[in-house]
Amino acid sequence: MASTSLYPLVCPSPTSAGRVCGLRFIAGYRVVHLQGEGFREVEDGLVPGAHPRPRRQPCYGRGARRAGVAVRPGSGVNGAVAGTVGCWHHRVMPLPRQVTIVEVGARDGLQNEDVILSTADKVELIGRLVGSGIRRIETASFVHPGRVPQMADAEAVMEALGPSPPGVSYIGLVLNQRGLDRAMATPVDEVNVVVSATEGFSVANQGAPMSSVMESVEEMVATAKAGGLFATVTISVAFGCPYDGEVEPGVVADLAARLGAYGPDEIALGDTIGVAVPADVAGRLALVRDAVGDSDLRVHFHDTRNTGIANVYAALTAGVAVVDASVGGAGGCPFAPNATGNVPTEDVLYMLARSGIETGVALESVTETGRWLAGLLERELPSAIARAGSFPG
Repeated sequence: MASTSLYPLVCPSPTSAGRVCGLRFIAGYRVVHLQGEGFREVEDGLVPGAHPRPRRQPCYGRGARRAGVAVRPGSGVNGAVAGTVGCWHHRVMPLPRQVTIVEVGARDGLQNEDVILSTADKVELIGRLVGSGIRRIETASFVHPGRVPQMADAEAVMEALGPSPPGVSYIGLVLNQRGLDRAMATPVDEVNVVVSATEGFSVANQGAPMSSVMESVEEMVATAKAGGLFATVTISVAFGCPYDGEVEPGVVADLAARLGAYGPDEIALGDTIGVAVPADVAGRLALVRDAVGDSDLRVHFHDTRNTGIANVYAALTAGVAVVDASVGGAGGCPFAPNATGNVPTEDVLYMLARSGIETGVALESVTETGRWLAGLLERELPSAIARAGSFPG
């Protein structure tokens, strides 16, 4: 017997029908008449009200093969467009009342800059950001100094900082067991363990194939947690790779499921080279959510193609409430050609504040810190708020 259910829909399909569908229904629902596991008919419409549990629809087509799920031929939007529709059913959740900003400017923001800041300047940068209300902040990267000389003073930075103030968490990024050992000898409160979604980036960024990295991650997470540290695992190049190209969403979901079994406190998806778009963000987060259950999720977007803010918003609608950002929009990856900085903290704060979302972070103070940092780096940083100012002024 047929049943009728209401499912929110995002369609990250390469076809024009999929794109139109994704835009049309991002804020609404699609009425799907189901019989068993197959379709009988699909009726378009926007329906306000409660959000039922999302589900993926079985289907066929080129867009679905890229997505790792199925897509069926559909009637398009209001009958105007025929072709592939569907791909992912994405629950458009209410925006969170509060979002945690993970400030990465002192690590990701500096690791690709031509100007190498002194230890004292890094410590002042971190102090300014904490004074602005930032409560989770990446303070150092425990990587080989020959590969990333901007981070060569990781231990010195942590020694100068000392234990974190009450309510503040210092984060160290690590790529391997050696990096973890170094981090745990300092006053960090958290570690961020990085795993690549592709072989090409794993070798370029970590100097090891994925299989070798994965063999060590489980032990690293266990060691960090046994030492009383909060452990995050970040999947880098989760949306696209500078060496291997497209990254299938199913690959990311499967990797997240494996990592989730290791027991990290948080799993992050990183758009390392800034190729993601909102529909892709929503779709991949839906698949990852299915794969990891109730594990906490976090997102990390680079703004290389000017989609960072939109991607943050898409992540919020998918239920994510922890967002990486970099003061001024500084940053980039030494091993990701043409990748520019992270989404600017100031711009994210402005968007969240105007959306009625609390962060506990003072926008004006962060903006002033971004301008101060730009002077040290001897270049203009890309933050739009730094240029245009907040509103109302």
